[in-house]
Amino acid sequence: MKGNYKFLLLALLIAFASCSFTSKKFEDPDKDKLLIQLITYLLDQGHFDPKDINDGFSSHVFDTYLDNIDPFKRYFYASDIKEFEAYKNNIDDQIKAYDVSFFNLTHERLLQRIAESKTIYSDILEKPFDFSKEEDYNSDYEKLAYVNNKQEMKERWRQQLKFSTIANYDDAIAQKFSEKEDAEKSKTVEKKSKKKIESEARLATKKSLDELYDYIDDRRREDWFSVYINAIVEEFDPHTFYFAPDDKERFDRDISGKFEGIGARLQKKVDGIVVNEIISGGPAWRADELEVGDQILKVKQEDEDEPINVVGMRLDDAIKFIKGPKGTVVTLTLKKVDGTIQDISIKRDVVELEETYAKSSIVEKEGKTFGIINLPKFYISFEDYNERNAASDIKQEILRLKKEGVEGLVMDLRNNGGGSLQTVVDIAGLFIEEGPVVQVKTTGEAKEVLSDRDKSIVWDGPLVILVNELSASASEILAAAMQDYKRGIVIGSKQTYGKGTVQTVMDLNRMVRNNTQGDMGALKFTTQKFYRINGGSTQLEGVKSDVVVPDRYSYINIGEKDQENPLPWDKIDAADYEVWGDYFDYDTTISKSKARMAANEQLKLIDANAQWVKKIRDRETYSLNYDDYKKEMEINEEEAKRFSKLSEYQTDLTFSSLPYELKLMDEDSVLMEKRNRWHKALAKDVYVEEAINVLHDLKMTYAIKNKVANSDSVKN
Repeated sequence: MKGNYKFLLLALLIAFASCSFTSKKFEDPDKDKLLIQLITYLLDQGHFDPKDINDGFSSHVFDTYLDNIDPFKRYFYASDIKEFEAYKNNIDDQIKAYDVSFFNLTHERLLQRIAESKTIYSDILEKPFDFSKEEDYNSDYEKLAYVNNKQEMKERWRQQLKFSTIANYDDAIAQKFSEKEDAEKSKTVEKKSKKKIESEARLATKKSLDELYDYIDDRRREDWFSVYINAIVEEFDPHTFYFAPDDKERFDRDISGKFEGIGARLQKKVDGIVVNEIISGGPAWRADELEVGDQILKVKQEDEDEPINVVGMRLDDAIKFIKGPKGTVVTLTLKKVDGTIQDISIKRDVVELEETYAKSSIVEKEGKTFGIINLPKFYISFEDYNERNAASDIKQEILRLKKEGVEGLVMDLRNNGGGSLQTVVDIAGLFIEEGPVVQVKTTGEAKEVLSDRDKSIVWDGPLVILVNELSASASEILAAAMQDYKRGIVIGSKQTYGKGTVQTVMDLNRMVRNNTQGDMGALKFTTQKFYRINGGSTQLEGVKSDVVVPDRYSYINIGEKDQENPLPWDKIDAADYEVWGDYFDYDTTISKSKARMAANEQLKLIDANAQWVKKIRDRETYSLNYDDYKKEMEINEEEAKRFSKLSEYQTDLTFSSLPYELKLMDEDSVLMEKRNRWHKALAKDVYVEEAINVLHDLKMTYAIKNKVANSDSVKN
């Protein structure tokens, strides 16, 4: 791939860990203390903006940690908090001394309070709620004071449980008496029926809580300690995060889009571990014996005589037995949906998560064919860049689209939270001849300019980048580069997420000599900031769209600027680059698009809906009297009716899969269903419609190249 940039900083850090740490030993026999020692040293030496760990730092950690473990203030008493406050300004001293006394105290108390709360919620849910009583419920938990005694604690739980149950009660009433029945018929509901519905609503609330507590009971001390560690490290910035061993494995899977196993998603339920999805194309899907709803009772490896019983086991622990290296066989003892017991054997293989990867479609408008590529994330294998990655996949999709004669391309980066910096540089290189893509700055060092050095261009035609408020990091780099080069038109939200920082993931086990403490996990921490080639940072400000369109997130605070402890915005000198040239009339095209957007009734309705959603989200007080609650819900439903046309919107565009995918669909009905759903969504998407309009408007001064040097081999 273009550039093929190495993970230089990561390599340096690994070398540092294996060589320079010889003078500093990390060998504490206490795993908790060792973990704090490793993390604080790494953050002090490697974070882009190291923090002074002082009393102010301590106070923030104190508040964040307690909010994370008791967000609804339904475990701890005011007396607990008073006892904890003796540590409020001393956590910094404990961190420096690798002391975990504060954690030990709060953890033991938390487990005690959680155990007490089981009895509280069970007792409350044994008795009927009086929905005729006049009372209100406030959901602004941050403003709640901690309770002083058991009576107040029971009252807090009662209100929260009643609020959950009244919603279940209303849903059950609505199901029993559909909208087709008039109000008079609803009044004929017998008291006995209402009592039964209320009882079932309480049972539903209890079932949800039982499942939650089943998950809580599965959490080990190390899981809770991770919460404490993250309260510390997130003080540095929102993207510095400690991964416990299981979390690191999930991170690797998410960023690469694949893992080795049987290809099934599992869920822990009260009655056991149940299959809730078979991953299309995976080993279980190919074997066609495992079904959604099957309960896994036992797991046996191919070299074992006896299976291991996984009933009652933590989900993460059971998964470790079920997953395994490619080519090995695992035998599962199942309780099938029909109640029969059956053993099945599955040969493990590499499982690819199709929803992670780029996908493309073609669409025609007024005799012209256009392509759209959806990229969910900038995925990569950290072990081997030559394995499947976002850049190589995007290149292949473009070549396939060119083979179909497309005359314009949409890159859909909406909801793409980023990923590999290396892949975004290579993807940008597909659209330009050569030149800088992004600038990177490390504290105390000269800036580094990451450039595309391959003069070949895979796509030289009209280009639109679709973004929204959740387009972040690598998405912002690509959108910013195309905007600065005037290579493409950015359509979407007023600004993107605003994450202008680069993180490195360090395996903490590399830093420990003769480790006997078990897996230490990994630390993701901010090491650099990146900047546009025009010198501006995307930090906090994001990328501002050329054509701004409202969406559901327009009035919701979800960007970097709304997070805790974000790094500031700044700018550096611009890189040396030349704009794309006068191949397309961008200014006129943008003006025409803005005019269309201003007159678009669907977008006006979307904007009104976004404001309404904001109002609903900001609401904090609810009535626990059912008649009042119902009236409030009816008002909301009436207001919501005017937004029903949003789902009815339909463009005149028809989308279709490429020939290679049509062949795959002949053998994969799941893939066919996924693509059909995607195409239906695209046909109702006003943003995609405008992106196609923009492509249609762009003035081309020379024909799109049908052949690009060293770029036209397509895998079908």
